Amino acid sequence: MKAYVFPGQGAQFIGMGKDLYDTSPLAKELFEKGNEILGFRITDLMFEGTEEDLKQTKVTQPAIFLHSVILAKTLGTDFQPAMVAGHSLGEFSALVANGALTFEDGLKLVYKRALAMQKACEIKPSGMAAVLGVDDHVVEEICASIDDIIVPANYNTIGQLVVSGSMTGVDKAVEKFTEMGAKAIKLNVGGAFHSPLMEPAREELAAAIESTTFSKPICPVYQNVTAKPVTDINEIKKNLVAQLTAPVRWTQIMQNMLADGASEYIEVGPGKVLQGLLKKIDRKFPTLSA
Repeated sequence: MKAYVFPGQGAQFIGMGKDLYDTSPLAKELFEKGNEILGFRITDLMFEGTEEDLKQTKVTQPAIFLHSVILAKTLGTDFQPAMVAGHSLGEFSALVANGALTFEDGLKLVYKRALAMQKACEIKPSGMAAVLGVDDHVVEEICASIDDIIVPANYNTIGQLVVSGSMTGVDKAVEKFTEMGAKAIKLNVGGAFHSPLMEPAREELAAAIESTTFSKPICPVYQNVTAKPVTDINEIKKNLVAQLTAPVRWTQIMQNMLADGASEYIEVGPGKVLQGLLKKIDRKFPTLSA
């Protein structure tokens, strides 16, 4: 059984998607359609922009979405997923790939999400930090003990969890983990994604999702909020809204996909981040790039 997975924010790089644009007429057509929908030439920023340009949430998210979804569409009849999942933003790419969303609606939602998240980041100084080599339950306990906004945000793989919250909350958490001899690294991100501080963005996105038409998917999507396979449209929409303030349970998604019979793990989009995360769970499991 083929499991197709789609990366999230952080996988971007200058030049991403240019080879697709230059070699595939279908890809070029879809990239140009993306430029038209967004109202600016995002391909110029993707192919020849600066790191600073590409790092903006309002650019990063639609750029990664476009690269991932267009790559999936160029696979043609070879693209036959039995299950899909996406890390944070990548969940939207996965929902287009499994037919729950159209390309156009998916891109519009991603752009609205990106703008809403960027706006939420500007309300209060906030950030994230990666914690390495600490059991998940210990990270959860330490976050709960801090008198500030700080929560587990990304369960990325065994021994790698990202925490998210106010800048003071992140500072306190980094200090506590360092004191116990663990490695805690502040991340260069725009704000506290997957935390209560994203509530304004969640409310904004909820209205957009509610007014968007979803279709019955061709295969289950393992959603970030529950880590479980879902095909019910109403449940997909509910989880998609909740995702903004809830943690990404990627470790559990990978474990559940393996338990449910995944025999190939194919990453669709820029980079190989997700393949690396799986290797820490099962070093021998076959991983591929699309």
